[in-house]
Amino acid sequence: MQFEDLGKRALDTASARGAQYADIRFESVRSERIEVRNAIVASLSDARSLGYGIRALVDGAWGFAASADLTETGIDAAAARAVAIARASASLARRRVGEPPRHAYVDRFETPMQRDPQQVGLNDRVSLLVDAERAVRSTPEVKVGRAWMDLWSTEKFFFSTIGSAIEQRIVQTGSGLQAMAVGNGDVQTRTFPGDIGLYKSGGWEIVEEARLTENAARIGEEATALLTAPQCPSGTFDLVLGGSQMSLQIHESCGHPAELDRVMGWEANFSGTSFLEIDQLGKLQYGSDAVTIVIDNTLPFGMATCGYDDEGTKSVVSDIIRDGVLVGYEMSNDTARAIGRTSNACVRAQNWEFVPMIRMCNLNLLPGNVPFENLFDDIRDGIYMESNRSWSIDDRRLNFQFGCEMGWEIKSGKRGRLLKNPTYGGMTPRFWNACDAVADARSWNAWGTPNCGKGEPMQTGRTTQASAPARFRGIAVGVGYNG
Repeated sequence: MQFEDLGKRALDTASARGAQYADIRFESVRSERIEVRNAIVASLSDARSLGYGIRALVDGAWGFAASADLTETGIDAAAARAVAIARASASLARRRVGEPPRHAYVDRFETPMQRDPQQVGLNDRVSLLVDAERAVRSTPEVKVGRAWMDLWSTEKFFFSTIGSAIEQRIVQTGSGLQAMAVGNGDVQTRTFPGDIGLYKSGGWEIVEEARLTENAARIGEEATALLTAPQCPSGTFDLVLGGSQMSLQIHESCGHPAELDRVMGWEANFSGTSFLEIDQLGKLQYGSDAVTIVIDNTLPFGMATCGYDDEGTKSVVSDIIRDGVLVGYEMSNDTARAIGRTSNACVRAQNWEFVPMIRMCNLNLLPGNVPFENLFDDIRDGIYMESNRSWSIDDRRLNFQFGCEMGWEIKSGKRGRLLKNPTYGGMTPRFWNACDAVADARSWNAWGTPNCGKGEPMQTGRTTQASAPARFRGIAVGVGYNG
């Protein structure tokens, strides 16, 4: 479907109704999920939607309206409603912070991929999951096996009154498997890859990269081994975290607190606030000098990788933490302007029905120069943990406790016994200042998160936190242990 004429009509209607600026975002979305559980196809869905969202700016205040009515009458009504909402907002607003974007773009972006998942037959997709799920039940103790696959394809068409005309096709793919073992008075789970599966932008090659069938038997055996493994001890230990656990650590203790709308209190009602205050920019020693975290929405394989965000801002690379110091935030046009900066393209909506807002995007801990195997070398007494099992963090993203699926003791630089139920906790700046090494690029991976929640009404976003394993000194380990 061609959207240029409908887009022009929407913008003309909004302008005629008094909008100083307006944009419209058409989206055609296809979401597919297959899940196999204990040899049964437990879920098989293929959902599609098509609609548009219109933003209008009146006297410094925003209005938003969405509709699936693609008739001229429907377009006119939605544009008029967006303007009416903006005008009502302006009449009530204590501060009017909205301004039109400064730059217009005419461009097209498409996710690079080797093979479109739609070219892979449904029978082949289901067969792969059936084989992987069968293999994960590799021991009698594995009572529940699961294997799943998610495919998303989104086409976006963005037009604005300042002349932007942006077309994008974004393809995101993920798959994973899980074994639940029961025995010895215990229940243990193992998930692969990482703790939620392997999710990236790209095509069928992402499913192939996960290598589900090849790893399934091992995952079942590890779940079984955890049933008789000793409990992880409590105390103060040097800690090495695997890459997928590092991804969650970045997501929860850097990604969310670095959202500038949270910092400014705009998300306090639902998602909380942040300990990263604006007057700390360039001052706060968030972490050690081994810690540099950047936003990169151009990252190959990033779940948030796109050409432009949902305000029509071009994707860029920008710093959040540089050599341990807080230097930036995830920003929109309006919030960036409020602190004297320009947007770094961190505004997205779940789909056409939702108003765009600041979302965590591709937030990446840059690799260090230590090979993964050498992270253990000078640890006398430590713990290595992989794959998140549980997490808890306060509303300011300051105090946290995470649990992992499995751990190993580290003695005199060597990985030793398997440990079950490992947990660790800390205070965010103190924890990141205890990081003295990040593994090198050979173990660095773009770990995707397909289900990040934020907003009211709730929106689900897909993000990436790329990381390698990392080492932390003197960390509180164990349930209820405070160091």
